[in-house]
Amino acid sequence: MPFIKQTTSASPGTVFLVGAGPGDPDLLTVKALRLIENADILVYDRLVSEEIVGLTNPQAEKIFVGKKDGYHSLPQDQINQLLVDYAAKGKDVVRLKGGDPYIFGRGGEEAEQLSEAGISFQVVPGITAAAGCSAATGIPLTHRDHAQSVKFITGHLKKGDLKHDWHNLAKSGQTLVFYMGLNSLGTISSKLIEHGCPASMPVALVQDGTTAKQRLLTGTLENIEQRCLQAGFSSPSLIIIGTVVSMAQTLGSWPDEALQLSPDLSKELTKELTKELSQSLSQKHSKEFQQVLQAS
Repeated sequence: MPFIKQTTSASPGTVFLVGAGPGDPDLLTVKALRLIENADILVYDRLVSEEIVGLTNPQAEKIFVGKKDGYHSLPQDQINQLLVDYAAKGKDVVRLKGGDPYIFGRGGEEAEQLSEAGISFQVVPGITAAAGCSAATGIPLTHRDHAQSVKFITGHLKKGDLKHDWHNLAKSGQTLVFYMGLNSLGTISSKLIEHGCPASMPVALVQDGTTAKQRLLTGTLENIEQRCLQAGFSSPSLIIIGTVVSMAQTLGSWPDEALQLSPDLSKELTKELTKELSQSLSQKHSKEFQQVLQAS
């Protein structure tokens, strides 16, 4: 149904919790674009690109409420109240979030507040960062020869700790994607190794995924923290862990900055990725051979 603005300021407004996708404006949904172009109020996060904010209705009031490590331009409870107040005045509000509102976007918290206040709202899904970054770097999140499941995990819990089920996260046959985890990269790596994940497990960091500023860095659980420091990666960065990372060398075309760190690291990286691909292909051919024997 097309978005129709309220006809009078006395009418109760609606809040639209809209996913802006991973950064590239071309990855906006048609509905998200329509709402952005017709909003009375745009309340947007730091991860929403300038190009997407620029699509806003020129008459709309734009309010930045972005968060960064150690700094919130507006605390979450005040953001919640802001949405309620504007909608109560009859305004149609687009709450624009990077990625998807319901995947580590606090959309659930805002929806709860709106529901309690009796404010009408809709949730418009967006392409989450994991899907966007994997496609942009040639790293499939699942693959029959590598990962039969994928897990999205926050690298930044409400109380500041990382009390995850590391035993299950360290199991093989899956891809792990950590959001907001760059500052905890060392802890994530050490916890996974401690609970049985091979230190040689491939890891990729994707900074500013799907945008013109995108950066890619690969390594292993053992060395990714060091490489991250050497390359100077910063937030927003996504962490992808699993043997699927090795496929970036064949399926992706984005330059891997690990190759630029030093000649030794370049050789080491090539050796790591070649080893992972060889092991994967060997396992695949072994399974096929066993199937042939069983059928004969």
